[in-house]
Amino acid sequence: LMTAAGTVAPSRVLVLGAGVAGLQAIATARRLGAVVEAFDVRPAVKEEVMSLGATFVEMQLGDAGVGAGGYAKEMGEQQNELIRKTIAARLPNTDVIISTASIPGRKAPLLVTAAAVATMKAGSVIIDLAAESGGNCELTRAGETVVHHDVSIVGPLDIAATLATHASQMYSRNEYELLVH
Repeated sequence: LMTAAGTVAPSRVLVLGAGVAGLQAIATARRLGAVVEAFDVRPAVKEEVMSLGATFVEMQLGDAGVGAGGYAKEMGEQQNELIRKTIAARLPNTDVIISTASIPGRKAPLLVTAAAVATMKAGSVIIDLAAESGGNCELTRAGETVVHHDVSIVGPLDIAATLATHASQMYSRNEYELLVH
């Protein structure tokens, strides 16, 4: 994702879902020099996306995607088709997709079809963080990396468990010292 100013074009990243993981993905990609676009069915997150330097992909969905507690909710098939078409139109120019879209207690919404993946440049990557609940990409296989038309689709499981053990050890050591003190 990094670029040398003026010599290499920056990577183009599309983040699907602007919850905690999506916003962190936006911030990290921007820090690494990427041009970032983001989509979420909840129009209220537009301001947060833009505050991180990304472009918000807008669609005329109204408040249809907002469920209880501000979480995303399931959309109708007509709205899902509009979402898939809008996303697919962006994919030929996208180098990386980070998909985090999920609906609590439900299967993850299908946002990227196999036909749309086929339009992406060779070497592009899809990181589907919603793999555990079915994935946002039609080609995602939970716990596996799939290659389709020279595009790698990664479906990681239990990302939180893969964080560095040293961070936990240092934190617990600090807590121990505080309690002893």
